[in-house]
Amino acid sequence: MSYLFTSESVSEGHPDKVADQISDALLDNFLAFDPESKVACETLVTTGQVVLAGEVKSHTYLDVQNIAREVINTIGYTKGEYQFSGDSCGVISLIHEQSQDINQGVDRETKEEQGAGDQGMMFGYATKETENYMPLALDISHKILQVLADFRREGKEISYLRPDAKAQVTIEYSNENVPQRIDTIVVSTQHDAFDDDDNKMLAKIKDDIVQIVIPEVKGQLPKEIQTLFDGQIQYHINPTGKFVIGGPHGDTGLTGRKIIVDTYGGKGAHGGGAFSGKDPSKVDRSAAYAARHAAKNLVAAGVADEILVQVSYAIGVVEPTSIFVETYGTANVDLTDGEIAEKVSRLFDMRPFAIEDRLKLRNPIYLESAAYGHMGKQPKTVTKIFESPYSGRVEKEVELFTWEKLDKIEEIKSAFDL
Repeated sequence: MSYLFTSESVSEGHPDKVADQISDALLDNFLAFDPESKVACETLVTTGQVVLAGEVKSHTYLDVQNIAREVINTIGYTKGEYQFSGDSCGVISLIHEQSQDINQGVDRETKEEQGAGDQGMMFGYATKETENYMPLALDISHKILQVLADFRREGKEISYLRPDAKAQVTIEYSNENVPQRIDTIVVSTQHDAFDDDDNKMLAKIKDDIVQIVIPEVKGQLPKEIQTLFDGQIQYHINPTGKFVIGGPHGDTGLTGRKIIVDTYGGKGAHGGGAFSGKDPSKVDRSAAYAARHAAKNLVAAGVADEILVQVSYAIGVVEPTSIFVETYGTANVDLTDGEIAEKVSRLFDMRPFAIEDRLKLRNPIYLESAAYGHMGKQPKTVTKIFESPYSGRVEKEVELFTWEKLDKIEEIKSAFDL
């Protein structure tokens, strides 16, 4: 019997994502001027206010207020009627120094012996159902909001859009776990006030989403995925009615509240730790990236069609406490999941420093991950410029999304005789 599965995404202007992006912008600036910085930075955004808090150990000093304002303006909160804008909001910093009790378990005489920054378990997941090895419902949800943001920035074809938005996609699967069709698409987008009555306004928004945005999204997808967009899709566009009041004015935002949007949309599993604002000594982040890197390369190499990788740690301890693999019965090798996990532990060094080194995580690469998912994006090299009134100017060439690189396929195939 067929079944339905749903994933959601939120836009860069969603209050929680505004907070995530500010936290990661601060992290990037700390790492740009001092790559050894230890950072755990949280952000709260609400009507006209930003509160920065957390623990930092760094040799650099930043104008954190200005960094937060730049992020807010870049997202698109630039108008007074939004009741939240980069130029006018208050920014309060409550950031203080990292606890030495925590730091003593991380820093060691040799970097290779660096302990985990916390206990916990992290998961990585990959599936063959999309070209980027991500769950399809989440991938489409991200794309809907990215296209919506493109139209918002252009301001021509759809001129009334504001930054806050959410999307949700429900897909019908066969009993063999193969996508059959898109059943439902939900989009809620913030918008300017209309002069027309509410019914005309809602009809206009629905027509623009269904007739302009969705075809653009569909055109970006492979042909086999395009066929899932049949004429029977049920659309819910701004189902509660008008959505003028939004962003941090409509709902307080906090760092780390969109962990499922950030990862796999409810597929696989999640250990509970958020990413944004944390330097890579925090295995909540770095080990989740390493587990995704392992899972994606394993699926791409043909070990299984779907894989979940779990890794766990004890605070201050170098070696992971466990590595677990689940292939959901899709393994293409004559090995148990436990035997696959044993090979994975030899192929992928999951010690904290080894992860940092392998994935080049002590670089300012994190702001780009803070909206539309940390997983599934295309690896690329970019040049980033950072300026500080206290530390001058830094220009760095960095690799983004290194955990998405398919650079272990041949090694995996050799290890599994594929």
